[in-house]
Amino acid sequence: MFDEDLRAVGTERPTVVTALAAYRAGLFPMGLGEGGGPPLGWWAPVLRGVLLPGDLRVSRSLRRSMRTFDYACDTAFAEVVDACADPAREGAWITAEMRELYLALHAAGWAHSVEAYRDGELAGGLFGVSLGGIFIGESMFHRRTDASKAALAALVGMLEGAETPGAEASWMIDVQWSTPHLESLGVSEIPGFDYAVRLHRAQHARTPQVFSRGPLADVNFYGM
Repeated sequence: MFDEDLRAVGTERPTVVTALAAYRAGLFPMGLGEGGGPPLGWWAPVLRGVLLPGDLRVSRSLRRSMRTFDYACDTAFAEVVDACADPAREGAWITAEMRELYLALHAAGWAHSVEAYRDGELAGGLFGVSLGGIFIGESMFHRRTDASKAALAALVGMLEGAETPGAEASWMIDVQWSTPHLESLGVSEIPGFDYAVRLHRAQHARTPQVFSRGPLADVNFYGM
């Protein structure tokens, strides 16, 4: 994280209303203190990490792994958040206050999770906030090799499936800050102004109808 990415500092507990207004403006919340503790920062990276249409990289080994998982959406939202918030994880930042916010956003229909299961057990997943065709990813985790990557590929399939046939793709996955791991999957960095333009367009795209439908049996996972 860089000082120039911090746009504001707040002391009030974030609400669904304030969080949604911030997301729509290109900001996201994360605490400045140890382990994500207070005060609360509102961030907008100068260089934004995003996964754009056509950029997902699925290696042969990942494609093989993807066939070993079953996928679902919103079947274990709280469990996914709790796994991502595990204080034993390096860089843990999801506090009890932030967990409460995400659960409230989920209850209001804005936050969603994508789960990867193996043998009926949660193997990995991710969660974030969905605004039209943009998915603002907050965190991901895995208990089995490639499970979080597979969940990301499933999310891409959902977003692609929501596009109007023949129309220019306008969806986007916002990962906030890029990392070498995410770059290996096709994530790139774009300037904040370009992100703002894409954010505006993506918010007016169709929201994937698969959210809250449970098992994802009809999503195209790259010709598996």
